[in-house]
Order: sequence, then structure tokens, then C-alpha cells
Amino acid sequence: MDATASGTSSIPFHNIADPPIPPIVDLPGAAFERQKRHCFGDLKPGEFPLAASPSIVLHVLTACHLDPLDLAKLEVTCNFFRQSANFAPDPELSITELAALDMCQKRAIFRPMKDLERQELKRRCGGSWKLVLSFLLAGEACSRREKSQAIAGPGHSVAVTSSGAVYTFGSNSSGQLGHGNTKEESRPQLIRSLQGIRIIQAAAGAGRSMLISDAGQVYTFGKDSFGEAEYGSQGSNMVTTPLLVESLKGIFAVQVAIGNFFTAVLSREGVVYTISWGNEGKLGHHTEPNDLEPYPLLGALENVPVVQIAAGYCYLLALAFQPTGMSVYSVGCGLGGKLGHGTRTDEKSPRLIEQFQQLKIQPMVVAAGAWHAAVVGRDGRVCTWGWGRYGCLGHGNEDCESVPKVIESLGNLKAVHVATGDYTTFIVTDTGDVYSFGCGESASLGHNPAGDAQGNNRHTNVLSPALVTSLKEVNERFVQISLTNSIYWNAHTFALTETGKLYAFGAGDKGQLGVELSANQTERGNPERVMLDLS
Repeated sequence: MDATASGTSSIPFHNIADPPIPPIVDLPGAAFERQKRHCFGDLKPGEFPLAASPSIVLHVLTACHLDPLDLAKLEVTCNFFRQSANFAPDPELSITELAALDMCQKRAIFRPMKDLERQELKRRCGGSWKLVLSFLLAGEACSRREKSQAIAGPGHSVAVTSSGAVYTFGSNSSGQLGHGNTKEESRPQLIRSLQGIRIIQAAAGAGRSMLISDAGQVYTFGKDSFGEAEYGSQGSNMVTTPLLVESLKGIFAVQVAIGNFFTAVLSREGVVYTISWGNEGKLGHHTEPNDLEPYPLLGALENVPVVQIAAGYCYLLALAFQPTGMSVYSVGCGLGGKLGHGTRTDEKSPRLIEQFQQLKIQPMVVAAGAWHAAVVGRDGRVCTWGWGRYGCLGHGNEDCESVPKVIESLGNLKAVHVATGDYTTFIVTDTGDVYSFGCGESASLGHNPAGDAQGNNRHTNVLSPALVTSLKEVNERFVQISLTNSIYWNAHTFALTETGKLYAFGAGDKGQLGVELSANQTERGNPERVMLDLS
């Protein structure tokens, strides 16, 4: 099972001396009438005032992993939860603020932060530890940080276990599997050179892979360029084993996203950095395509912390955290309306997508396909926009949409996860069911209709969300979908279950499925279990 990083509490509960608890005495009378208990009580017989044991209350709040919103509701309910608790490390903090701080300290990316760094993060998030906790939880939820994950890259694949071990397989022409050679692998192989390093996030691009450790360090292998087009002339040098990225050593990274012309890195403080593709100021800075230095994405995001980034072919989405709610910013190429602003013009600096306010949707997960994008809202609704070719937007047609539009055909289904590729989209619901739509090429949608005797219509395009019955028959709850986000490679798809089982389907000509194919077979239409336990 997936589990977030845990650690011992920084609050010494056993050293907190509680005031004596008044004895509980039965009320006289034939029938015992239970009195209503208040936080502080008035010391009447039969009452148990919470104020008598604040350390126990603090321990319960922390151990139960209450949502920050629940902690805020407690403060509204009772003055006991609002007043200063007089506990270390800050006597002025309330019980609920201390509980939020303690839960923050259980996160791998928060624990090593120095006090000044923590205070700066607190300021960026809005001045409350509850808001900091909300920021951290949002990042974990939308990118599976510190959890098992599988990445369906262009021709090769990366899988990360919940303990942080990394397996790779598929095409290896540039050393992108990280095994010290260029040998193609059709079965998952452990990257042994990473032994002792816990990986919490992975990304795969054309001929290259990137990993992030729980210490915030970024490793790369494969092509040596951060901004090479998939079939460009750069990156002639190869790195066949994971190499620490020197230019990112001063940044504690938590996520990396690979576009076609650029690479984006997200820091634990919520700052977005971009590498390459800065010529003509495309990402708000002027650099050469082969520049290896990271530059912060400023403008509207300069003082707004970001929890997730998603890279398309030539654009970037950023899911931003603010005390008033989540929002989405976009930057880059605007062709097809994929930036979501109602136009098809480019944006050289991050710009807020305002349509979500009109739709009354609070974005919680973003996905950037090659030419289209998607968002899951807190209420479970899904919006898509951009190029609509092959029905990848799920609106029953192939029209383009220049602003986010709700997929009405999903009805009352509540989505929790969305993934996008090259004109394909997958949605995971709160019940663990999977729906897909868009281009049926390479059998990557998982529907695999039988067709006629000659196999015609086997790769039918799907214009509206359709239940992937082949995954439903597995009788497992799915939590993550990853699909190839490339216009040059045949697509394959991974479906990860709650129990850590991995299923693969789609193109497998380079061994990227991690399963054996029969002679002359280049793809699998139905999901097959990859013999790799990611739990």
C-alpha cells in the first residue's frame, strides 16, 4: 500500500505536564442524567473539560491526520482551539496550529527545512501552518509525491515503488534506462546505482529520464539536453547512469516536467523554474536552447506558491495555491487555444485562466497533453480545452475549445485523477473506475473493440468518455493512469491499482510495456499485469 513519509513528532508529548483532572462523581438520583460536555466545562460533577488535558487533545488531532479545513472548523467551534497553547516550539500557537505544524513535519520535503525557510514558506502560503499543510497535501494528492507511480514515456517506461526504488524498461538508444548501457529491456530492471537513495517522483521525455529524491536532488540520464526537440540535433552526448544535475543543486526540487523544448522544475517552496526554450522570451526569459541553467518563472507567479506543474508539447500549466483557493496559470504556445484564455495567442509570462471562476470550479489536478489540457475540480467535475482532434476533449465532437469546458456527459461521476497524452485522455473516478476517450491508435485507450475478421476498426476513436471495461474486469481500484505524451511515438498506457499492481496496454514494440509479446506482435489491446510490485 502507498504510504506517505512518516516521522516522529517534534512535540514532546510525554514532557508536557497536564493539570490535575477533577474527579468524576455520579450525580445523585435514581436516573443518571448525562450532562452536555463543554470544552472548558464548569467543573460540575460528570464533566470532563478538554482544557484539563491539552497534550492528549494535541496528540489526538495529530494522530488522526485531520484535514486542515477540519482544524479550522474546530477553531470556529470552540475558544479552546483558538487560544495560545503554551507548548513548544511556539507558545503563541493554538492547539490546531500546533497539530498542523506537527503533520507538516511528517512530510519528507518539510522535515529538513530550516526555521527561516519554514517561516518563508508559511508567509508564501498565507501566514498559517494550516495553510502550509494544505499546500503540502495538495502537492501530494495531484502528483503522487512520495507514493508509487508509473510513467509511460516515449518508447520507454519508469516505475517507482512506494519505498523509492526505480525500475526502467523499453527503448534505451540514449541510455535513458539508466543501467549504464544502451541495451533495450522488455522487462522491468532495477537501477542499482540508486541504491540507498529514495526517489519520490519521476518524469520521462524523448530519450531521457529524470528523477527526484526525497532530499530534493534531481538526477538525469539519457540525452544530455534539457530543451531538445524529440528529433533535434542537440544532446549528442549520452548519460547512461543517473547523474546529479549540478545546476539544480541549490534548489530543493519536488517535481519535474518535461516538454518538447524545455524542462520545468518545481521547488518545495512552490517556485517554478524552467530550463531552455527561452529564446524570444517564450518563458519570460531570454536564453539559448541548450542553456542548462534554471530560471524562475516570475510575473504573476512570483509570490504565488505552485503545487503542481504539467508540460505539454510547447506550453506549461501551473496549479497555484492561494488561501482563497486553487487556480491555474498557463504560459507558452497558444495554438489551438490550449492556454485556456479564449484566444490562440502565445503567452510569454504566466497568465491566470479565469474561466474556472466563471464555472465555479476549484482546480485540484492539472494535466497537459501534447495539444490539449484537462483539470479535475474539487467537486469532481472535469474540464478540457485545446485541440479537439479525435474527440480527445470528450465533448462528443472534434471541435477545439479555447477556454475550459465541463465534460457534461460524465454526469454525476466524480473524478479524482486525469491524464492526457497525444490526443488522448483518461479519467479515474472516486470509485476507482477508469474512463478514456480520444485517439484509439496503438490500442492505448484500452477499449480494444473486436472489429471484423481483418481487424478493421480495432483502433476506433472515442468522442465521449467511455468506461474501460477491460480494467473494470480486473476488479481492482485504480489510482493512477499514465500515458505517452508524444507526437512521434506510438502510445502506451499504464494503470496503477491501490494495491500497487501495474497493468499495461498499447504499443510495446520497444519493450515499454514490460510484458512479453508474441512473435510479430507490437501492441496489446487488453491490459496485462506487469510482474512488478510497486506497493
